[in-house]
Order: sequence, then structure tokens, then C-alpha cells
Amino acid sequence: MKQRGRAPRAGHGAVAAGIAVGMLFGGCCLPTGNVDIRFSPADDAVYQAEVEEGIGAAVAILIDTSGSMKNSAPGDPRPKFVVAREALVRMLETTEAFVDERPDFPIKIAIFGFASQPFEVLGVRSFDKSSVLEALGRVPKPGGGTAIGEAMLAARAELYRAGVFRKYLLVVTDGECTTGRSPARVAREIHRKSEGAVQMYFVAFDTSAEQFRFLGDVNGEVIAAGDAGDLRDGLLEIYEGKILAEAVDYGESQ
Repeated sequence: MKQRGRAPRAGHGAVAAGIAVGMLFGGCCLPTGNVDIRFSPADDAVYQAEVEEGIGAAVAILIDTSGSMKNSAPGDPRPKFVVAREALVRMLETTEAFVDERPDFPIKIAIFGFASQPFEVLGVRSFDKSSVLEALGRVPKPGGGTAIGEAMLAARAELYRAGVFRKYLLVVTDGECTTGRSPARVAREIHRKSEGAVQMYFVAFDTSAEQFRFLGDVNGEVIAAGDAGDLRDGLLEIYEGKILAEAVDYGESQ
């Protein structure tokens, strides 16, 4: 796990202690009323693509729209959600050059936001600059909690509708999970059920990257972004240096 920049069930008497320990060591979120955290025998079944898959890469971008994202970014008077949107625009603009150079290798993009619940902004589709920019402009202003794990699950399902072998989750967040299933638990579930096919990258914007150290257990990575400049650089490092490069290497090896 790379870092850069700044970085249960129990008896009635043990419920509170179990939750506290889980939050401290496992990054657990308190489940909301409509979240069923029980396992069933089908939980170990591997994911199956909903369509035939071929060469290419699909990237699901998950944008934190919780209440804290309306605060000013370090070193920048603008709200963090504005800074994050601008950094994502710059990151995605590099896709045009990639597509021009490798028209045989499709890149597909999906965009999700998450506050107290995840929501789809753009369903997975082949990269089109105007559609992507319009979708980023439709991401709502911040407000609510931080359902990171639930957003990961929603985006994971969309990746399996993309029709490509290579699949990525890219999460931009400025805080800890506060509701729904924990990202640590979800990351391990996705890694297991996808048999490693879904790669996970996080950018911890103005928050400690240590809370996402579990990514090292699932071949993922987290980069700490202490300010707007770190965020821009971190997203480009992940997108160009990791996602696009790894995707092409994987495709050519297949």
C-alpha cells in the first residue's frame, strides 16, 4: 500500500464493545437500518459478468459528496468538492490522447457519488468527453454521511455490465466511512468474489490514509492528498501510471 503526502455478532453485554473494537481496528461503519450485514451461503459465489467480456478497461469513479466536502480545501479557498471535480476533469482529459493512440482498446467510464447513500451519476459507457464532463457537472452539492462501502458495492455491479476484462474502482474521499458496510469488509469481499479482477485505488483527500491500509491486503493502493496540488498529482499518478498502463499490459498479455 502506497502513501504520499500527509498523511460481529456478540451477546447483549458485548455489543457496544464489539462495535468500538471493530471501528478501531477494522474500519467498520455502523450499519444503517436498511443494511443487512448477515452472510448467506451464496456469499462465497464469484461474480459473473452480465454481458460477454473482451479487451478493454472500465473505471468506476466514486466521488465523496458527504457534508465535509463543502469545507474549504487546504491551501485553496474553494470547497473541497469543487477542487475534486476540477482534478477529476483534468485526469479524465488525458483519456482522449490515450483513445486516439489506442483506438483498439476501449476505455469505459462510470461515475458514482456517495453521501449517506450511493447514487449513480453516469452509467458505464465508452469514454466520451462531453458526456463525462456533463455528468461531473451534475454531481450534487455535499451533504450527509459517508457510505464508502455501499458505494463500492454499487459501482462494482456496474463494472460487471461493462463488457471488458479489466475493472477498476477509483475512490476520492475526505473522511471515514460513517454509515453502511465498512470499506475494509467490502474491499475484501470484492477482491474474493472477483478473484482479483477488480482493482481498487483510493485518494485520501485531506484525511489520513492510514484508515485505508486494508487496501494492501487486496492488492489495492491508497495515496494521501494533503491539498489541491496533491490531489491533482495523485489522481494523474493513479489514472495514467496505474490504471491505463496496467490495463493495456493486461489486455496485451491476454
